[in-house]
Amino acid sequence: MKEEKKYKILVLSDLNKSTGKTIKSSISIAKIVNADINFFYVKKPTEVVEKESQLSAMRTFNKEYFSIDKTIKGLITPIAKEYQININYSFTIGNLKNEIENHINENKPDIIVLGKRKTKIVNFMRDNITQFILKKYKGTIVITDDTNPLEPNKELSLGSLNQTKSKNVIIENILSSSKKPLTSFKILDSSSNLKDESFSKDKNTTEYVFEKGDNVVKNISTYLSKSSINLLLVNRNHSNMTKSNIKEVINNLNCSLILTT
Repeated sequence: MKEEKKYKILVLSDLNKSTGKTIKSSISIAKIVNADINFFYVKKPTEVVEKESQLSAMRTFNKEYFSIDKTIKGLITPIAKEYQININYSFTIGNLKNEIENHINENKPDIIVLGKRKTKIVNFMRDNITQFILKKYKGTIVITDDTNPLEPNKELSLGSLNQTKSKNVIIENILSSSKKPLTSFKILDSSSNLKDESFSKDKNTTEYVFEKGDNVVKNISTYLSKSSINLLLVNRNHSNMTKSNIKEVINNLNCSLILTT
């Protein structure tokens, strides 16, 4: 009997107040696709010490490592216990982008999870980490929403934006995990084809079509709320998904997103 593949989820966080909800959303995905979770945190050296002697700086770093470890354990342990799932974690003090890129290259995650709250990317993203991840990482990215997080062991209400038929096994598992109808949103311009193949032939689908324009994301946001969707699958390689459009979608759609390729 062939053993089912175990996927790897990497959660990147800044240990803000929304981190617990980001972890729970990650657990929701992990239970659906059969994945291990690794939590990773990076702190800038300048946030630990400024101008001190080398000996004093080393003492400060040692205290900070102990403090970070205690904070992460205190955050992860009760959540992992509640949902009976193992969550590994690691952290470092260093350059955000360099450390994240190295961690991704070494661990090769199948899914990267980032968090956001309200309409702004979390403080961890203050150095444009989200755009950095979008550029460097070509796999599946989940951006969780603080106001509409995913609940582990609860059925998802799914939507899709500009999706075409995919052979992504992770996405197929997520689609098959919910018996609820799929809500499909399409943004069309003059060159778009209305006869594109259906994203999922196996699911009952309600489709909304929007003309490309300045208010299209706001209009979609309204329909998302009406449909009570908490996870939207977004094709970030679609011709209508430019860098600025993806940023607008991330900042203005009040649900968790899966950015697929």
